[in-house]
Amino acid sequence: MGGVTLGLIADYRPGSFLLTSPRRSLLATGTQAVVSEPDPDELAARVTKALVDSDAPLAVGALPFDRAAAPHIVLPTSARWERTEGDLRGVQRPGGHLQGIPEAVPVPAPEEYERMVARAVRRLRAGELDKVVLARQLRLRLPEPVEVRALLANLAADNATGHTYAVDLPGGRTLVGATPEMLLTRTGLTVDANPLAGSIARHPDPVQDRLAAEELLASAKDHDEHQVVVSDVVEALRPFCRSLTVPERPSLVGTSAVWHLSTRITGELADPEVTSLRLASALHPTSAVCGTPFTAARDTIAELEPFDRGFYAGAIGWCDARGDGQWVVGIRCAEIAGAEMTLYSGAGIMPASRPDLELAETSAKFTTLLRAMGMLTPA
Repeated sequence: MGGVTLGLIADYRPGSFLLTSPRRSLLATGTQAVVSEPDPDELAARVTKALVDSDAPLAVGALPFDRAAAPHIVLPTSARWERTEGDLRGVQRPGGHLQGIPEAVPVPAPEEYERMVARAVRRLRAGELDKVVLARQLRLRLPEPVEVRALLANLAADNATGHTYAVDLPGGRTLVGATPEMLLTRTGLTVDANPLAGSIARHPDPVQDRLAAEELLASAKDHDEHQVVVSDVVEALRPFCRSLTVPERPSLVGTSAVWHLSTRITGELADPEVTSLRLASALHPTSAVCGTPFTAARDTIAELEPFDRGFYAGAIGWCDARGDGQWVVGIRCAEIAGAEMTLYSGAGIMPASRPDLELAETSAKFTTLLRAMGMLTPA
């Protein structure tokens, strides 16, 4: 079974940056400089210059959901890579002694989330927009501070085919998660993107689980949702690429909690000076986490969601002085501050969406973090 090497997680400390992938994993520590420039061209230029002028091995950090908000990009003092391998099952689960979830507050309440979805569906059917992603929070107050190292180990063990991450944020907060979605990887002139959209909860019974996967593959609503995302990613990459390869149909990928429709897009850069950080700024937030048209979806989210997303549904990753790097979509995550955790979960809303099913989808997505914490799934 895959999983991040225990050495990297054992060496994780507050303030570090961790990003795992199925092939290799990165732990970056220390801070030489921080760059917080919202303009994407200026951000990429400043980070590249800082890397060239310093001995920092690379830049790491996070881009927020709101393109106008300040990113948090750090030049660390050291970076360590290890091949991804090992089985971390059996690592102590933080919160595993808890029966249920103490002081859990869903925001909005489940019935209000269903009303939000119904309002969005009316707008979609009226032609005001094509898709919108609506998220909700689960706010937890725990009896003791979260042990982030143990949480990371369990996330990596449970989600070996995805990307586990921890990124330090301003104000003493940490964003921790296990995302199935790679935003992009740049290696030389080659760019890979892997948008996911269209989801269904997995089932513990293998037969029912396979039926759920087949249902997703046959779902016209989910294929429509997926195609919207793929088209938007292609259009965002097109100005930077001399060629793009896009499969005709999506494939199926699974996490421990959810099945997804997946399409892997490959492109060749026209300009070798375009860095992975610049590409990430151009791509995010994709319609997989926002919607389309972009402005109408963003405005709908701002109106209907009763919280600021912050770095949820942004991008987490790294970029080196050559411009190579990898960025993932900041979903299946929680923001941690001491003994407080805020979990995030969203669902893509289409004209055919049913509020009860979208609520169930967000509940299924919460289980990624709840299982890693050893907690019971909320009702």
